[in-house]
Amino acid sequence: MKTYIKRREANKQLIILFGTWGTDHNLFLPLCRDDHDFILYYNYSADEPLILPEKKTYEHITVIGWSLGVWAAEYMARSMNLKPDLSIAVNGTPFPADNRYGIPIPVFEGTLNRLDKRVIYKYHLRLFGTKRELERHPEKISKRELKSFEDELRWLYNRIMESYEISFKWDIALTSTMDRVFPYDNMYKYWESRKETKLISMPLPHYPFFNWNSFGEMIESLVQAPSGVISQK
Repeated sequence: MKTYIKRREANKQLIILFGTWGTDHNLFLPLCRDDHDFILYYNYSADEPLILPEKKTYEHITVIGWSLGVWAAEYMARSMNLKPDLSIAVNGTPFPADNRYGIPIPVFEGTLNRLDKRVIYKYHLRLFGTKRELERHPEKISKRELKSFEDELRWLYNRIMESYEISFKWDIALTSTMDRVFPYDNMYKYWESRKETKLISMPLPHYPFFNWNSFGEMIESLVQAPSGVISQK
């Protein structure tokens, strides 16, 4: 696993984001501001030691899990002793390869077994929802080699299929009705059963972050939003 850290000495707020498969920091840097520190965990391609920043006192810590990063946050939280002030699940569930609550297992396995450059292109297309949006954001696409994509997805699949106890508390779950990666109905079914989690649905693609100018704006809007389906701003 790789770690990206952006920090300033005076900041009292920390945002930790667990990314999804095949992505890196380029997807998120435009959302970072100087008023918070930012840590991104991504490229889950090996059982590597977790890199943590030096100790620092924060007044508020927010954890965001995106897509397979929802599972990753739960998986890693046990060893990190991660207890944030606010946690937000974005377009994912703790069961990312699951016929009822996640990506159907035949689809997940089919992607892994047929992985090539064409499959990677279609994956990125589904992230952004349309070809137009994909072509507007070439700087956000990871330049990693095909083997890196394959190694990471295989590692994720092997870990995801292990059984483990759900123990992480999610305050808010954002589910996109236009998601082409993670079936919306499956996400909705799962989060509707988690009564302690505020469920918000919006007409956005799997990568919904372009709907906000910064992480701070995104967090504030989701905290203030009511449960249910809300229109895009």
